Amino acid sequence: MNPAFVVLMGIGTVFFGLICIIILSTVMSAVCRAMGGTPAPAAAAPAAPAAVSAAIPNRQAMIAAIAAAIAEEEGADLSGIRVLSVKKL
Repeated sequence: MNPAFVVLMGIGTVFFGLICIIILSTVMSAVCRAMGGTPAPAAAAPAAPAAVSAAIPNRQAMIAAIAAAIAEEEGADLSGIRVLSVKKL
């Protein structure tokens, strides 16, 4: 086989596959829009958080555990990790 033929067949196959994926995703998008009707309304903004310090009984122990986990994952020294704030999600 000619190497140029093999290269052109490979490139043609890749682009044919990509075009098929684009067409399928466009069709599925149209089908989902047709079946879904109107989109769901966006969620309302969350209310302001209450006093977080009262909700966490062992805040210092939790912060130490978070810092230790981050230090372990990053491979850094624990004394180099400083947690500035913790917010409940």
